[in-house]
This record gives sequence, structure tokens and C-alpha cells, in this order.
Amino acid sequence: MEFMSKIFSLAIAAILVKNFVLMRFLGLCPYIGVSKKLDSALGMGMAVIFVMTMASTFTWLIQSYLLIPLQIEFLQTIAFILTIASLVQLVEMIIQKTAPALYKALGVYLPLITTNCAVLGVALLNINEKLNFIEAILNGFFAGLGFTLVLILMAGIREKLDKAEMPKAMKGLPIAMIIAGCMALAFQGFAGLKF
Repeated sequence: MEFMSKIFSLAIAAILVKNFVLMRFLGLCPYIGVSKKLDSALGMGMAVIFVMTMASTFTWLIQSYLLIPLQIEFLQTIAFILTIASLVQLVEMIIQKTAPALYKALGVYLPLITTNCAVLGVALLNINEKLNFIEAILNGFFAGLGFTLVLILMAGIREKLDKAEMPKAMKGLPIAMIIAGCMALAFQGFAGLKF
């Protein structure tokens, strides 16, 4: 029972309380760039969930069984970035073969997952918070779910606002920034949850 409560608190923390986009301000480039259409936001979210989960898995293993035993922890960032880049290449090839329309819709933002600091952030936080292997994998998965949640929420709001009347100066990026700020304030309400 204790294990299930730990998983539940990890999920709530990663998805709502410590959301990488709205509370830690990591991964803002795809958050603003891909959130114009709901289908591309969902596709990007699924790709980020996969990459964050796999990155958490492999970086934990690399840290525990390679970097620490060889006492080369100073190479942590380089090793993690190379791991993430390899995973993104794998995801890019899979999406290009299985969903060419999604691949085209995501455009430049798909390779940018490599430099998405949220993916690197979750890998580093798993190590810094001394999570065990299962907790690290779950934290990566839940962080990806949180990223996808805010991406889909933003895309839904932006699709509605494209049809709304508003001053020309507010269309596009200005209203997106205002919405992002309002969403961050709304998610700040979850900060009172204690785990």
C-alpha cells in the first residue's frame, strides 16, 4: 500500500504540482510552438512522453552502472544529452515512417525535443532526488503526461481563440503568452498540496 501511495504522490507532483512547463518553466519552445493545433499537440505530447520515459530509464542506468562505478560523474550532462539525442532520432524515424502527416505537422519541433530542457531536466532531477529505478521511470512518464496535459490544454484554448474576435495586435503570440501566464497561475494553486 505504501508503494501505491508513493506512486500516486509522484504522479500528482510531476503532473500538477511541479509541472515542467508551468512551474519549472522548462520546455517552453514546443509548448508555444506546437500548441496551435490539437492534433499536432497530441502527437508532440506522445513523443515527449516516450522520450522522457526512455531517457529516465537509460540515464538512470548510465549514471548507476557506468558513471558512478568509473567515477566519471562529471560527464553526466554529456552522456545524458547523447542518450536523449539518440532516443529522439529513434522517435523521429518511427513517426516519419508511421505517420508522415504528423511528422510534417511537427516540423522543426520534433528534432527540438533533443534540446528540450524538460527532457534533460527530468533525467537530472531523477538523479539529484535520488529516485530508485522504478521511481525514475515513473517520474519520467508522469512528467511527460504533465507536459502533454498542458500542451493539449493550450492547443484547445488557442484553437478556440483563433475563431474569436480580438484586436489584431493580440492575435498569435501575444495572446498565447497571456494564456500561458494564466495557466501558470492556475497551476500555482496546486502548489499547496503537500506530499
